[in-house]
Amino acid sequence: MNSFGRRAQGERLERMRASSLWAGEGFRNQHPVLPALRDATVPRPTLKEFLSSGGRRTPTGPLPAMDPRQAWSRPAQSGLRATWLGHSTVLIEIDGHRVLTDPVWGTRASPFRLLGPKRFQPAPLRLRHMPEVDVVVISHDHYDHLDYPTIRALARHSRVPFVTSLGVGAHLQGWGVAAERITELDWWECHRVPGTALTITAAPSQHFSGRGFKDRNATLWSSMVVQSDRHRVFFSGDTGLTTEYATIRERLGPFDLVMLEVGAFHPAWGDIHLGPANALKAHALLGGGAFLPVHWGTFSLAMHEWDEPVETLLKLAPSHGASLLMPRLGEAVEPAHHAAVVPWWRGLETGGGELPRAAEPPAIQRQLPWPLD
Repeated sequence: MNSFGRRAQGERLERMRASSLWAGEGFRNQHPVLPALRDATVPRPTLKEFLSSGGRRTPTGPLPAMDPRQAWSRPAQSGLRATWLGHSTVLIEIDGHRVLTDPVWGTRASPFRLLGPKRFQPAPLRLRHMPEVDVVVISHDHYDHLDYPTIRALARHSRVPFVTSLGVGAHLQGWGVAAERITELDWWECHRVPGTALTITAAPSQHFSGRGFKDRNATLWSSMVVQSDRHRVFFSGDTGLTTEYATIRERLGPFDLVMLEVGAFHPAWGDIHLGPANALKAHALLGGGAFLPVHWGTFSLAMHEWDEPVETLLKLAPSHGASLLMPRLGEAVEPAHHAAVVPWWRGLETGGGELPRAAEPPAIQRQLPWPLD
């Protein structure tokens, strides 16, 4: 099946093998797992438990969502604005340029159309209504971050360049993205996006990769730093807690915006996912900055209740001195101008329903004609 992707060959594979992170047959995490990070006494969930939809693992109705196109038609006052579009998909507007992280418009985080975690609701706007972006950044190759139908649409109906981790380019190229549009980075390598003032740097994370039964760790996983002349943004991708965040702060910080994963956590997965408590520790190691939680509110990928990540984060953040950005889906926010957190997700439990969507906005220049709905 095409959705599984392709394995690296030739020069791409040779470059991967030259990395200090390559260990024989695949990549490895650089640092050992921190003590007590993974609870070995807690059994990992079974496949049946994982696929179950019982309890409060999904919301009772559609999440409040906003049409961001009206906001996007105006420049960001501060030069930095972020719009959460679901899971780890964020449109970052940074000093006149647009960066899209881990774009997922597909219905399921799965290689199959009828099986696997299904998104709670469609993205706030169709992919064909997105404005043209200057670069797409992809952290790693898991299905909830590297989405086959979305990449196919981007390959066919745009000329946007991709920056990603070592080896992931084999998937992209196999799905129709021209080789000259793909840049693959090892940790600490950086890339200046042509025609922009943007630099993308791949940085450490603690995770794994794979899309099938025989390709575990065949590609690299990374956090990503987006930098302009005036602003710096950190995007975690997927990761467990690691002291390497302190090194990232020293080498690439400070950050105006920090996007950290908070969902899909489990005591047995403490080495590969943060969860809200460890996300706050990671935020401190990174030196602070406005904290936008991602990787929640879109798919049920763990046993916890769908809103537990943000409820826990909201409870713990004050004692950590963290400044939270918690926008609705499609709500464009500027870290420099953000207001107090409003727990908008609680309205679902009291019948709050979906917020009114914005009226049809003015046309955005350079809008792309891609068809994925």
